[in-house]
Amino acid sequence: MPHHDADSRVPRYLQVASALRRRLRDGRWAVGDKIATLEELEREFDVARVTVRQAIELLQSEGLLKSHQGRGTFVTKTVEHDRWLQLATDWASLIEPIRDHVPQLLPADPDTSALIEPRIEEDDGIAAPAYVAIRSIQKRDGKPYAYARVHVARHIHARAAKAFASRVALAVLSETKGLAIARARQTVVVGAADVDTAQHLGIALNSPTAEARCVVTDTDGVVIYVGEITYPGDYVRLNIELIP
Repeated sequence: MPHHDADSRVPRYLQVASALRRRLRDGRWAVGDKIATLEELEREFDVARVTVRQAIELLQSEGLLKSHQGRGTFVTKTVEHDRWLQLATDWASLIEPIRDHVPQLLPADPDTSALIEPRIEEDDGIAAPAYVAIRSIQKRDGKPYAYARVHVARHIHARAAKAFASRVALAVLSETKGLAIARARQTVVVGAADVDTAQHLGIALNSPTAEARCVVTDTDGVVIYVGEITYPGDYVRLNIELIP
């Protein structure tokens, strides 16, 4: 497997699992088919046997594969093509789909000290004096599809506390009268579900995820919103019109 700098932070077994998952999605192996042997995968991806085993075990935990002693590993389920979640690339298309969503708020994390201050990076803007932390789950047809960890500047939160308690924070921000938003930026990275994320989204540990981080600043350059939202990777797609 080619090793690029962008892959260096992703464990090798997750890279192998991702490649195998993609083959299942593309129909290279159908349900009931026997996939390549451990030895073949070891040579193809140029990784250790334990790495291949970890990748296979991950896909087994997702119900996609089943290993039989002495017989090999077989496909038990196809990967569903369910990429219905279109990540937005502009402010209007970010707000409109979530305007009427009702999130399921989660209780404050026992380790509240980790939630008092958001992660503000060097080029995000100026930190507000204080923030209010909000955690929530968003669902579609009763199934979780987003795990949100949000921080709203306390002075902004105080202006619409009831709304922030019942609606998606970004939608409330967009409708707050007298609030001048100067900048909103969203970045997306590919990740893997940790224990907390797997539990809240109902997915397997280390399953692929899309992690969106959105930062909103006012006209004074103060960061009034930081949202970190994690989606199951199999739901997400990102389309960017390169030449309108």
